This record gives sequence, structure tokens and C-alpha cells, in this order.
Amino acid sequence: MAGIREKQIATLRQMLNLNQPISKSTVNEPTWKILIYDRFGQDIISPLISVRELRELGVTLHVQLHSDRDPIPDVPAVYFCMPSEENLGRIGQDLQNGLYDTYHLNFISPISRQRLEDLAAAALHANCVTSVHKVFDQYLNFISLEDDMFILKHQNSDAISYYSINKGEMKDTDMDAIMDNIVDSLFCVFATLGAVPIIRSPRGNAAEMVAEKLDKKLRENLRDTRNSLFIMEAGQASHYSFQRPLLIVLDRNVDMATPLHHTWTYQALAHDVLDLSLNRVVVEENAGRSPSGGTKVKTRACDLDATDKFWIGHKGSPFPTVVEAIQVELEEYKSSEEEVKKLKASMGLDNDSDAAIMMSDNTAKLTSAVNTLPQLLEKKRLIDMHTTIATAILNHIKARKLDTFFEVEEKVMGKVALDKGIMEIITDNDSSTPEDKMRLFIIYYICSLNMSEVELDRFSSALQNAGCDLAPLAYIRRWKQYTRVTTNATSQYMGSGTKTVFSKLVSQGSAFVMEGVKNLVVKKHNLPVTRIVDELMELKSSPETEDYRHFDPKQLRQVDGAQQPRSRAPFHDAIVFVVGGGNYIEYQNLVDYAKSKGVQGSKRVIYGATSLNNAKQFLKQLSLLGQEIH
Repeated sequence: MAGIREKQIATLRQMLNLNQPISKSTVNEPTWKILIYDRFGQDIISPLISVRELRELGVTLHVQLHSDRDPIPDVPAVYFCMPSEENLGRIGQDLQNGLYDTYHLNFISPISRQRLEDLAAAALHANCVTSVHKVFDQYLNFISLEDDMFILKHQNSDAISYYSINKGEMKDTDMDAIMDNIVDSLFCVFATLGAVPIIRSPRGNAAEMVAEKLDKKLRENLRDTRNSLFIMEAGQASHYSFQRPLLIVLDRNVDMATPLHHTWTYQALAHDVLDLSLNRVVVEENAGRSPSGGTKVKTRACDLDATDKFWIGHKGSPFPTVVEAIQVELEEYKSSEEEVKKLKASMGLDNDSDAAIMMSDNTAKLTSAVNTLPQLLEKKRLIDMHTTIATAILNHIKARKLDTFFEVEEKVMGKVALDKGIMEIITDNDSSTPEDKMRLFIIYYICSLNMSEVELDRFSSALQNAGCDLAPLAYIRRWKQYTRVTTNATSQYMGSGTKTVFSKLVSQGSAFVMEGVKNLVVKKHNLPVTRIVDELMELKSSPETEDYRHFDPKQLRQVDGAQQPRSRAPFHDAIVFVVGGGNYIEYQNLVDYAKSKGVQGSKRVIYGATSLNNAKQFLKQLSLLGQEIH
């Protein structure tokens, strides 16, 4: 199965080639053009195609649709935006003002018949019908962040957030609009993958609504043989030609502890403490002293993408391992640099004498050394960048004692005895922020089998004294009363825990001062979402999933219920989609699960969510919900 990222990039590249397949000649001599996008289009393109790659595809200028733009008469313009009324109005203005030579209009989501007619009327009115070369529905209304991870929205993600779906004052029409919004994007995911999934979902929540609506939408498209997006499945061997993928739609309520959990792996920590967003993280760096005597701080934007080998190799590693690896890379770089310097010195090149080159056997060696210089410089840039990111994370870990919080939460979720009581951590004045304490307590409360009201009130007043906002807890109390999960919430988190290992980390001369930070190794365990995925992919029977609904959009009649064909083989490919927000902890847990399933590539799991929330963002949503209760 080609990754979702790869497929989305291929579609975008073809779009930027004026919707023509890319051939060798186009790579050598692209058509020069300008790209005009809205904020949604920018969010989709920016994690996938760099400015350099845009230039290679012939894009000389890329601008916002709603910015002031001057006419560029002899150039084709590629538009990539949502088919909203506001955007179509602006496109109409551009046509009226004759800004460009030709217009290639690409809509992220399908444009409605009515709006297409309005657009045609605007082109007629501007007398430039012949200039509008193409109008395309691209079905790209989602954002690929990894080959095996996507989210639906970054801009306006509040509209489909956990808060929006679970808030008290919710009209049916509003809920329907949110579900349609989610289904529209999920449909785009499968149109891009070129596959019709078999859908499973629990009953009685937002996930079931999404599954029902998506099943209906896929059915309608399959029936419309003239316009079906999935006909190619029969005509050409799709990646899924032997077996269709399984789509598992889950509700965030299935596991409320993990989104608040302190974490220990590189990518998840960058998201938790540095707000990693669309594969970019902005870090504050110390830039020396300011004239007034204070410390100057500058910000540095770091792009973390698939071309960065260090990131790909270590984003799922425990933080101390990452620090060690950066140190090793730095040593390697220094020794390579030394070699180049020695070569130059032995050839008398320090004093710019070219004569030595002509005579020496070392010429070949030097040539090869010079040829590796660009790679060396790139390596140095990446080492510097990861040193900056890791230092920023390390400062947070030390200031907020995040290693301790992580360790205690792992023990709580794994039913391991604690060395230090939760009350003691909450009342400890020097440890961490009120937010960290609230996260820890909510996890403890979710995992407690039967906490009495008296005990809960005692903890609540301790949390209040520690400066915590109690609104999130008010919501979780109600959530726990209403959720069936209470029956098995406490047994959900099995076999987790950590062990501390002694490492060679605090070696002298290290760029990182790791003293006082525990070198924790996470024991492998499956989180609730991963366990559900395993049960459904492997067709295991379990009380948790036996009641799940089963939809097959290819069947003529919808046969409802959990009754599914018994003779099925286990699934190789699954897409897990969490309605109400996902996180990097769950993503990493699924990546580890897929890796553990035998031969490389024998199980492939893609993780998707309405949006990605770190614990701070999720806690804020719980706080808003809690405020509604009072």
C-alpha cells in the first residue's frame, strides 16, 4: 500500500503540472506558472512540498488568494482552494480584472452544481470563458503529516473538535453539519487511496454517525458508474487489489487518559511541550546579551520532514536515546571535518597555494572530500537543529519534572505500586505546573476503580490549592458516570510501566546536561486504540468489539449488525480514524504495533484524526465542557 502522503503528493504534483501526467520532459522544462491558494490549500501543501520543489515544478510565485495581487498577463495561474462563496467571489474578481493569461481552477473539495453555475456566469460576465482552461475537483480535503498519518483540518479545526461534538447545547442540524464535514474529508482520503474500505464502528456515538454517513456516501458514488471515483479499482490493479482495507472509526471517548498522558518519545514531546504543528516546530534560542544587559531571545522555525534521516530514525525513540544519538552524530561530523582539515594542511592549502595540488597523490582524496562537503554542511545543519530542539525539550523536562510525571502515570496505568502518593505530588510546592498536576490526577481518577466522593473532594481541594482549574475534572466526573467504559476503563491500560537504565549519557563534554533526568525505557504495551485495532484486524472475538457495527459499501443491500462474513482472512491494511482528536502517543503506539507484527510490511496501519491535540489543547476543551456543567 502506497502511503497516504505519497499518494497526496503525486496528486498535487500532477495538479501543479496543469493536471497533466508528469513526464521526463516536464521535469527538465516545466511550464512556468503561479500558484494561488487559500489557507486550507496552504495547510495541505506546506507539509508535503517545499519551496524548492515548487520551483522545480515551475511555480515562480505562490500567493494567498485573498492578498493584493498585481496582474501578470502572460502566465497560467493554478488555483487551489475550497469552493466557498467567499473564494469564488474573489476568483470572479480576478477574472473580471484579467489578472492572468489562463486559469486552472482546482477545488480541494467538490464544487456544488449551483456554485459551478455561478462561476460560469462570472466567467461569462468577465468575457473570459476561454481563459478558464480547467475546473477540477481534487478530493484532497485532508492533511497528510506522515506516510501513515493524516488529519482533517488545521485551520478552523475547532469546528470539528472534541468540544464541538460533545458540548451541551447542540442542535441536531449542527451535529449533522459537523458529521458531514468529517465525512466529506474521509471520502477524500479514500478517493485519494483509490480504495473502498470495509467499515467497523462502535454503536451509539459520533463514530457510528460518521461510519453510517460515509457508508452511504461511498455507496452513492459506487452506484453512479459514470462518475465513480473507484471504477479504476476494477480496471487497474489497485494497491488493494487482493484485499480491501479495514476502516475503524472510533470516538475519542474510547480513551480519555492517553490524550492527557505525559510522554517520553521525541515527536510526542515536541508536540506536547513545543507545539509541533504541521511538521514544523518554533523554538526559542538564546541569542547572547542585549545592550540593556538582559538575554536576547530569537525564535527559530525547524521543519521536521521525511528528508531528515535523523528525524525519521528517532522521532519514536525515548528522549534520552535521542540525546545520545545527537551526541554520536556530532562526534562523527567533527571527525569528518578534521579529516578535510588534515588533508588541506598536508597539501599546503592553508596558505592558498594551488601549486601543491598539481603534485600530490592526495588530489583524488581531496576531490572526494570536497565533493562530500555539501552533505557535511547539511549534516551540520541538522545536528544544530536537533540540538536546539532537544535542548528546548530538556529545559521543559527539568523545569516541570516531566520524567517523574511520565513515570508515575505509566505506573498508574499499569497498576504498579507508587513510591510517592498522588496527594504528595499534588501538594508538593516545587514540582511543576498546575496543568501537569491536573493531567496526572485525571489519569489517576479514570484508572481508579471506586474512588469515594469524600476522597474525590479531598483531592479537588488539594488541586484547587495548587492553583488548578477544576473545570476539566467536573467534566471527567460526569463523563465517567455516563460512559459504559467505566466497566473496563480500569483494565484498559495493561502491562505498561517503565524501567530506569544507567546510560553513558552524562559523559563529559556532552552538549546536554542530563543530570537529574531519569533515563527511562518504556516497556512495550498496547494502548486501548491499538488493542481494538488488533482485535478487528485479526478477527479476534472480544466483549469490547463483538458489538461493533459492520458496513460494506460494495454490498448492494446494507446488512446491518456485527454479522460479518465468517470466512474472512485477517486484514493486512487498516485505517484507524479517531473522531474528536488524536495525538502522537497513539500514533507511535500503532507504529510500534505494526512493526511488531512479523515480516516488515505485513501489517500496515494508517492513523487519522479530526485534528491533533496536545494535552494542553485537550485540557482546554475539557475545561470549556466543565464550565457548562456549573
